[in-house]
Amino acid sequence: MSTTDREAPVTWLSQDAHDRLKSELDELIAKRPEIAAEINERREEGDLRENGGYHAAREEQSKMEGRIRYLQELLRGARVGEAPKSDSIAPGTVVTIQFDGDPNDTEKFLLGSREIAATTDLTVYSPESALGQAILGHNSGDTVSYTAPSGADISVTIVDFEPYQG
Repeated sequence: MSTTDREAPVTWLSQDAHDRLKSELDELIAKRPEIAAEINERREEGDLRENGGYHAAREEQSKMEGRIRYLQELLRGARVGEAPKSDSIAPGTVVTIQFDGDPNDTEKFLLGSREIAATTDLTVYSPESALGQAILGHNSGDTVSYTAPSGADISVTIVDFEPYQG
């Protein structure tokens, strides 16, 4: 199945993760007037080309607005609660893999949004990552290969998977 054959990946969030992200979004939105006032104050100090405070406030505003847009989009498309049981690996799945060549080298992780990382002890891999894309739609016993960001080709065997119970 190619990426064009799939629907956009769903971001599953536990209720705790959703509430934490919603709270962050609300705080950032509430902070908008404060940042705008800071920019206006700095603008009135004079020459904008050499006004470090003005440029720092604008940069902070830009980062904050980017985070607001990201959180709004994430929360708009997120599904809250337990990920549904699936016949194959999907976002919201806890996966155990074994690296080929070493039967003792296994890793257990959550395939999902990195935003949930603060609510679990598991390592979280994005479905868009090289490993995430390689294992999506596969089952226990399947061996898949992917190219790591370092350029190395890695093969793993899927040992087990289950819905995340966050």
